Amino acid sequence: MDKILVSPSSFGMIDREPLTILEQDGFEIVENPFGRKLTEEEVVTLGAECIGIVAGVEPLTREVLHKLPNLKCISRVGVGMDSIDKDVADDLKIVVTNTPDGPTQAVAELTLGLTFSLLRGIATAHNNMLNRRWLKETGFLLKDKVVGVIGLGRIGRRVSESFISLGNNVIGYDLSHDQNWCTHWGVKFESLEQLLSKADIITIHVPYDKKAGPLLSYEQFNLVKSGAFLVNVSRGSVVDENALKSALDSGKLAGAAIDVFENEPYEGELIDCKNVVLTPHIGSYAREGKLKMEIDAVNNLIACLKEQGL
Repeated sequence: MDKILVSPSSFGMIDREPLTILEQDGFEIVENPFGRKLTEEEVVTLGAECIGIVAGVEPLTREVLHKLPNLKCISRVGVGMDSIDKDVADDLKIVVTNTPDGPTQAVAELTLGLTFSLLRGIATAHNNMLNRRWLKETGFLLKDKVVGVIGLGRIGRRVSESFISLGNNVIGYDLSHDQNWCTHWGVKFESLEQLLSKADIITIHVPYDKKAGPLLSYEQFNLVKSGAFLVNVSRGSVVDENALKSALDSGKLAGAAIDVFENEPYEGELIDCKNVVLTPHIGSYAREGKLKMEIDAVNNLIACLKEQGL
């Protein structure tokens, strides 16, 4: 019986349907026994005899992939591919797939939720109440704010549409864009420098490019409109965390909401900042969206293996 490594620690917790699909198709499932992201060594040990991996964000590096001789397909639960050495996978003829549609609505809704929390200080007010402190702090309205959306893929477009529906002016930046969509929704396409200087609220929805490095570092934060808010739900490495903390400490940024970090679980200095909202990479963690991603990932894997006659 062919083996499949299911690496995400929370896979199947909402519903066993994705695991059942694999079992009914005749595969033996190797599950993550650790309840956390796997290390390189653990992936190699657990995946040694596997022909497929239903992958989370564990490191599928050059070294790991070369030690998995039976591997034919990696089916990513989610969108981002930065944890997978795609060039090596291509060289080894390992097919890599993802689930681009599943997390779109969940991440978009979290972006809005984090924005409201930042503007109105909801998390701060909640923590004050838990500490029996009755403090009424004045926040900001979303109305009339210029929202700058960096990355106009599926999630960025959904975020833009949501803010526009709430009456906001949205400007966007991406390396490429759908001009017909921009025209239909009234999104003005700007350079990154222009967006940073104009936006009251900046949201990030781009993959991480290891060769290019962080998209936002000290130079970019110097361009940001003073008093702006930042929301990052893409990848931690897209933003230089030291530069971000400096911008928060100086007041250049009025606040930031961060769901993704360079190293996770996160234990860095942003935890000590008062003007942040931090969440533990929960962008896709809505029950409906998460289950859809898991089912899509399993079906992608089965289809990929069948195409190879397995």
